[in-house]
Amino acid sequence: MSQQASQQTAIPPPITVSVADFQKIEALLDMPAYRKLPGIAALQSELDRANVVDVADMPADVVAMHSTVRFIDDVSKQEFSLTLVYPQEAGSPDAVSVLAPVGSALLGLSPGQTIAWQVPGVRSLSLRVLSVQPPA
Repeated sequence: MSQQASQQTAIPPPITVSVADFQKIEALLDMPAYRKLPGIAALQSELDRANVVDVADMPADVVAMHSTVRFIDDVSKQEFSLTLVYPQEAGSPDAVSVLAPVGSALLGLSPGQTIAWQVPGVRSLSLRVLSVQPPA
C-alpha cells in the first residue's frame, strides 16, 4: 500500500514548518531508535511536502514545535488541547510527541484546517485545528 493510500485519498491541506523545526525533526527521523516507529513514513511525507520558512517568517497561528493547539477529532467529536513536543519532552498528559500520529498530523496546520490521518492499526482520524497558541 502506498503512503498516499494509507493517508486516505483526500488531498492534505498545505502545511508550513520553520526551518529550525524541519531540521530537528529530520534529525530525529534519521535516528535508528525512531526509524521503525509506526507512522514515521507519514511524518516524512508531511515534511517532504511542507512549505519550509525561516523562523522569523513563521506565522504565529501555525502549529510549530512547542505550540499549544486546540483541536477536535471530527470522527469522535472529542476536543483536545495539547502542546506539540519532541519525544523526550512528551511525559506530561497535555503534551504530544511530534512522532506520535496525532502530533505528526497537527504539525504545520493552522486554525480551520482539517487533516485525515490514519492511526497505525486503529482507525482514521479527522483532526480540525480550532486555535493555536505560539510557543512561549
